[in-house]
Amino acid sequence: MRILLTGASGFIGRHVVAELAAAGGQVVGFCRSEPPVDADLHEWLPGDVRDGAALRRALRGCTAAVHTAAHYSYDRSEAGLMHEVNVVGTRNVVEAARATGVRRLLVTSSSATCGPVVGRPATEHDRPPSWELSIPYKRTKLLAERIALHAGGGDIEVVAVNPTTVVGPGDRKPTPSGKMIRDLVQGRIIGYMHGAGINVVDVRDVARGHLLALERGRPGERYILGGENMSLRQAFGVVARALGRQPPWVPVPWAAVYAAALGAERVGALLRRPPHLLVLDEVRLARHPLFFSSEKARRELGYAPGSAAAALGAAAVWFAQERRDAGRGPAPAGLRRPVLPRAAGQG
Repeated sequence: MRILLTGASGFIGRHVVAELAAAGGQVVGFCRSEPPVDADLHEWLPGDVRDGAALRRALRGCTAAVHTAAHYSYDRSEAGLMHEVNVVGTRNVVEAARATGVRRLLVTSSSATCGPVVGRPATEHDRPPSWELSIPYKRTKLLAERIALHAGGGDIEVVAVNPTTVVGPGDRKPTPSGKMIRDLVQGRIIGYMHGAGINVVDVRDVARGHLLALERGRPGERYILGGENMSLRQAFGVVARALGRQPPWVPVPWAAVYAAALGAERVGALLRRPPHLLVLDEVRLARHPLFFSSEKARRELGYAPGSAAAALGAAAVWFAQERRDAGRGPAPAGLRRPVLPRAAGQG
């Protein structure tokens, strides 16, 4: 089977390449930056999902497509880019797939389109609170998902997957979730947001979930690809132990972090430089635990993720090794300067 994979050089995309190729697929990578030399691609076609004509050329001869390309950011100054890539790009992929006779399309959405729900893990039957749609990343991912799923039927089957907080080796950009791990590795965080929580999953499990959804997912359905729900304190503790350190120990209430994020946003606007640790929209989204259930994916796809502790530990070790390889020396043995904790995002 010849499969076009958008975003093949991205964090999730690179791991999806490996899964599809191992299953016997001829994977054609479609992305702006050149994939790693060890990527098991049948072919690489440089291109941008905002270019509909390039997508149609790339999809000729493909029987399936996996659309992982997205702009994952909580920087409000990038709202226009998020709309172009996430919304317009997804519409282009759908239209190009239909025009070229692609029979099956898998779209990588986000758990952000499913919740959170206060008091319980969110499922595929849920939606995010309406106020959260003022956040560009969340709004554009929800619009993109709706475009894709509403286009299904007739001659094309469309399935969506919704990863949660994805961590693991190879997050070179890094994603907002990876930045959280990197900041811990660099000793920038000594506290945690009291009451905050995330659903943590290994990127390799998410990649395996993509393959399962492509093979077994029901058309028109979406599947949360998550791992374990854990408090931010627990997650930070796992990372710290993997590095041989004491875990962050200062509990900070959400209101205090939010106030600090508002201040950081104003200072960043004056300096024309976005905040690094206290990103306002990330903090806003962390007001309630970002807990999700992957029971549907387990039941219908045979999805079976590993432990969140192993995923966080692998990510921590990888970022520490990247730090050493970059010539900045070993990660410090202790935490350095006190800063408020950053919030964790959704994939």
